Amino acid sequence: MRGMVRPATILSGGVLMAAVVGGCGGSDFKNKPRPAVPLQLTGVITDKNITVSPGKFGAGPVTLTIQNQTETSHTVTLEGAPLQKTATSTQTVGPINPLDTANIQQNLKEGKYVVKVGSTSAIKAATITVGPPRKSSSDTLLLP
Repeated sequence: MRGMVRPATILSGGVLMAAVVGGCGGSDFKNKPRPAVPLQLTGVITDKNITVSPGKFGAGPVTLTIQNQTETSHTVTLEGAPLQKTATSTQTVGPINPLDTANIQQNLKEGKYVVKVGSTSAIKAATITVGPPRKSSSDTLLLP
Protein backbone atom coordinates (compact mmCIF):
# COMPACT_ATOMS: atom_id res chain seq x y z
CA MET A 1 0.00 0.00 0.00
CA ARG A 2 2.98 2.25 0.03
CA GLY A 3 2.78 3.22 -3.64
CA MET A 4 -0.89 4.08 -3.57
CA VAL A 5 -1.91 7.76 -3.44
CA ARG A 6 -4.91 8.67 -1.33
CA PRO A 7 -7.83 10.56 -2.94
CA ALA A 8 -7.67 13.24 -0.21
CA THR A 9 -4.07 14.01 -1.16
CA ILE A 10 -5.01 14.41 -4.82
CA LEU A 11 -7.96 16.67 -3.91
CA SER A 12 -5.89 18.91 -1.63
CA GLY A 13 -3.17 19.15 -4.26
CA GLY A 14 -5.76 20.19 -6.87
CA VAL A 15 -7.19 22.88 -4.58
CA LEU A 16 -3.70 24.23 -3.87
CA MET A 17 -2.87 24.33 -7.59
CA ALA A 18 -6.14 26.16 -8.37
CA ALA A 19 -5.38 28.77 -5.70
CA VAL A 20 -1.87 29.35 -7.04
CA VAL A 21 -3.03 29.69 -10.65
CA GLY A 22 -6.01 31.86 -9.68
CA GLY A 23 -3.77 34.24 -7.73
CA CYS A 24 -1.48 34.89 -10.69
CA GLY A 25 -3.83 37.43 -12.26
CA GLY A 26 -4.81 37.76 -15.84
CA SER A 27 -3.41 39.70 -18.73
CA ASP A 28 -6.54 41.92 -18.87
CA PHE A 29 -5.25 44.23 -16.11
CA LYS A 30 -3.47 47.26 -17.45
CA ASN A 31 -1.74 49.75 -15.18
CA LYS A 32 -3.37 52.82 -16.71
CA PRO A 33 -2.75 56.18 -15.05
CA ARG A 34 -5.63 57.64 -13.06
CA PRO A 35 -7.20 60.95 -14.09
CA ALA A 36 -5.95 64.16 -12.50
CA VAL A 37 -7.23 65.23 -9.09
CA PRO A 38 -10.53 67.13 -9.60
CA LEU A 39 -9.96 70.88 -9.48
CA GLN A 40 -12.37 73.02 -7.46
CA LEU A 41 -13.40 76.24 -9.25
CA THR A 42 -15.54 79.00 -7.76
CA GLY A 43 -17.93 81.25 -9.62
CA VAL A 44 -19.92 84.27 -8.46
CA ILE A 45 -22.87 85.88 -10.23
CA THR A 46 -23.26 89.62 -9.57
CA ASP A 47 -25.49 92.19 -11.25
CA LYS A 48 -22.65 93.12 -13.65
CA ASN A 49 -20.79 89.90 -14.42
CA ILE A 50 -19.98 86.30 -13.57
CA THR A 51 -16.45 85.59 -12.39
CA VAL A 52 -14.68 82.23 -12.26
CA SER A 53 -11.49 81.55 -10.34
CA PRO A 54 -9.00 80.30 -11.33
CA GLY A 55 -9.37 81.37 -14.94
CA LYS A 56 -6.44 79.31 -16.27
CA PHE A 57 -5.61 75.68 -15.44
CA GLY A 58 -4.71 72.35 -17.02
CA ALA A 59 -7.18 69.95 -18.64
CA GLY A 60 -8.92 67.37 -16.50
CA PRO A 61 -11.90 66.97 -14.18
CA VAL A 62 -13.30 70.13 -12.56
CA THR A 63 -16.14 71.02 -10.20
CA LEU A 64 -17.41 74.56 -10.66
CA THR A 65 -19.39 75.85 -7.66
CA ILE A 66 -21.41 78.94 -8.58
CA GLN A 67 -23.05 81.30 -6.10
CA ASN A 68 -25.82 83.69 -7.13
CA GLN A 69 -25.39 87.03 -5.32
CA THR A 70 -28.19 88.79 -7.22
CA GLU A 71 -31.84 89.23 -6.33
CA THR A 72 -33.18 87.08 -9.21
CA SER A 73 -32.79 83.43 -10.23
CA HIS A 74 -30.40 82.61 -13.09
CA THR A 75 -29.33 79.65 -15.19
CA VAL A 76 -25.62 79.24 -15.92
CA THR A 77 -24.11 77.58 -18.98
CA LEU A 78 -20.56 76.30 -19.43
CA GLU A 79 -19.74 75.93 -23.11
CA GLY A 80 -16.62 75.68 -25.19
CA ALA A 81 -14.83 74.14 -28.10
CA PRO A 82 -11.91 71.88 -27.22
CA LEU A 83 -8.80 72.20 -29.41
CA GLN A 84 -9.21 68.62 -30.65
CA LYS A 85 -12.08 69.68 -32.95
CA THR A 86 -14.56 67.36 -31.26
CA ALA A 87 -18.14 68.36 -30.51
CA THR A 88 -18.73 71.52 -28.50
CA SER A 89 -19.03 70.87 -24.78
CA THR A 90 -22.12 72.42 -23.17
CA GLN A 91 -23.63 72.00 -19.71
CA THR A 92 -26.36 74.10 -18.09
CA VAL A 93 -27.39 74.29 -14.44
CA GLY A 94 -30.17 76.17 -12.74
CA PRO A 95 -32.09 78.16 -12.15
CA ILE A 96 -29.94 79.18 -9.21
CA ASN A 97 -32.03 81.09 -6.68
CA PRO A 98 -30.73 84.27 -4.99
CA LEU A 99 -28.00 83.53 -2.43
CA ASP A 100 -27.98 79.86 -3.44
CA THR A 101 -25.27 77.73 -5.08
CA ALA A 102 -25.09 75.09 -7.82
CA ASN A 103 -22.35 72.81 -9.20
CA ILE A 104 -21.19 71.90 -12.68
CA GLN A 105 -18.93 68.84 -12.95
CA GLN A 106 -17.11 68.37 -16.24
CA ASN A 107 -13.96 66.79 -17.63
CA LEU A 108 -12.58 69.73 -19.61
CA LYS A 109 -10.24 69.25 -22.53
CA GLU A 110 -7.69 71.80 -23.71
CA GLY A 111 -9.32 74.90 -25.22
CA LYS A 112 -11.34 78.05 -24.42
CA TYR A 113 -14.62 77.94 -22.51
CA VAL A 114 -17.26 80.54 -21.64
CA VAL A 115 -19.38 80.59 -18.48
CA LYS A 116 -22.46 82.71 -19.10
CA VAL A 117 -25.68 83.58 -17.39
CA GLY A 118 -28.51 82.38 -19.60
CA SER A 119 -31.43 84.31 -18.13
CA THR A 120 -30.12 87.77 -19.08
CA SER A 121 -27.61 89.29 -21.48
CA ALA A 122 -26.87 92.20 -19.12
CA ILE A 123 -24.46 90.05 -17.08
CA LYS A 124 -21.02 89.77 -18.71
CA ALA A 125 -19.73 86.19 -19.28
CA ALA A 126 -16.48 84.77 -17.88
CA THR A 127 -13.80 83.13 -20.02
CA ILE A 128 -11.80 80.07 -18.94
CA THR A 129 -8.55 78.98 -20.60
CA VAL A 130 -7.76 75.26 -20.26
CA GLY A 131 -4.17 74.26 -21.01
CA PRO A 132 -2.42 70.90 -21.42
CA PRO A 133 -3.60 68.01 -19.21
CA ARG A 134 -2.69 68.05 -15.51
CA LYS A 135 -0.58 65.20 -14.11
CA SER A 136 -2.10 61.87 -13.12
CA SER A 137 -3.36 61.35 -9.57
CA SER A 138 -1.83 57.84 -9.45
CA ASP A 139 0.70 58.87 -6.78
CA THR A 140 -1.78 60.93 -4.70
CA LEU A 141 -2.92 59.43 -1.41
CA LEU A 142 -6.32 59.59 0.28
CA LEU A 143 -8.44 59.93 -2.86
CA PRO A 144 -11.83 58.27 -3.11
